[in-house]
Amino acid sequence: MPRMVNEMGKQRLAEVHRKTAETSVELVLALDTAGDRIGSHQTNISTSCAFLDHMLRLLAFHGRFGLDLHATGDIEVDYHHLVEDVGICIGQALREALGDKQGVGRFGSALVPMDDALSMAVVDLSGRPYLHFNVAIPCSKVGDFDTELVEEFMRALANHGQFTLHIDLLHGANTHHIIESVFKSLALALRQAVAVNATYSIPSTKGVL
Repeated sequence: MPRMVNEMGKQRLAEVHRKTAETSVELVLALDTAGDRIGSHQTNISTSCAFLDHMLRLLAFHGRFGLDLHATGDIEVDYHHLVEDVGICIGQALREALGDKQGVGRFGSALVPMDDALSMAVVDLSGRPYLHFNVAIPCSKVGDFDTELVEEFMRALANHGQFTLHIDLLHGANTHHIIESVFKSLALALRQAVAVNATYSIPSTKGVL
């Protein structure tokens, strides 16, 4: 069962375990300051995919999240199941750690350059999963990583995190730079959206998200 604490001044944290015939994922996600398991800026990530590890470290660092994640999968086939299931689990953990979303900013947006690449991410913690992904990636692979899996990760994250996510590449030529700018912009947009504001109310006229 996910574990979470989201009262003002306390750790918002969730733990997720997912095991299928294809993958095994265990993670702890912390949105705030240090807690009993993991704190902000603390990362321990191992997915058997070096490029995915690199992107997740960027996501955690720039989002100021604590992330302890260990995943294995049928990578002898390819990285598809692994990447998708990691996205599913991070999304689930984000949703659980947010609880009823009391006092969160709800919306977040960021433009992030990475040399030639410029990406924009916009987040709404609406409770309605939706992904718009307009990112033209020039190369099909970075190392042994299939770059089309970036979109699969984002879709799994948004669907299971139950939030709206728009990602657009404004321009860029280098594949690594493009993907890195995408993950960094997502990190900064999520940081804004999950941050607790001064009103400590549900940021919706409906009274629920």
